[in-house]
Amino acid sequence: MAETEPSARPRRRRSAENARREILDAAQKRLVQGGPEALRLQDIAADVGISHPAIVHHFGSRDGLVQALVERHAEELRDDLIRILGDPEAEYPASVVLDRVFATLGDQGNARLMAWRALTGQNLVARRARIRPIRDLATLLHGMRSKHARGAQPPEYEDSVFAVRLAALAMFGEAIIGQAFTTSDGRAPSAKSRERFRNWLGQLLLDHLSLD
Repeated sequence: MAETEPSARPRRRRSAENARREILDAAQKRLVQGGPEALRLQDIAADVGISHPAIVHHFGSRDGLVQALVERHAEELRDDLIRILGDPEAEYPASVVLDRVFATLGDQGNARLMAWRALTGQNLVARRARIRPIRDLATLLHGMRSKHARGAQPPEYEDSVFAVRLAALAMFGEAIIGQAFTTSDGRAPSAKSRERFRNWLGQLLLDHLSLD
């Protein structure tokens, strides 16, 4: 009988749902620690305490696992932002919303993963039709803008879509090369400088959207 690798967790029976969740959790941890290159099925299987073919059974392939990881983050981010923006009692500054986006793209390593998939010609669009963060957030934002119009001509829906895209692209770029950009403009990169940029961008968006 082959010996179990020292780093491998003991195997145990799981439901299919729990197995998928634990695999994705382990993949996320590897992504944060080592980037997209660290997403190796054998290592993830050892982390979870399952066999390599078990991951293939649940996700079809490594690409299927990566796609599922991207979709999970997109869905969680969308749901969080809809909750934040849709709470009529809460008054969150725009920077809070951008901080949440940056946490997913930067701190959790998803921007690097998405860039890697795009550069290698892989699909970035969620395969599940209900996961459309830009559309869902733009729809919510457009409804808020229409209410704020108070009988005036509401803005074009496409303008709301572009505003969401601008914020997403800015946070994506900030997560990938924000530190290099800060250095190139002559300042030392720091968490505070990144926070000031998000505050500035948030105010810029609020001014344009007339939601302040």
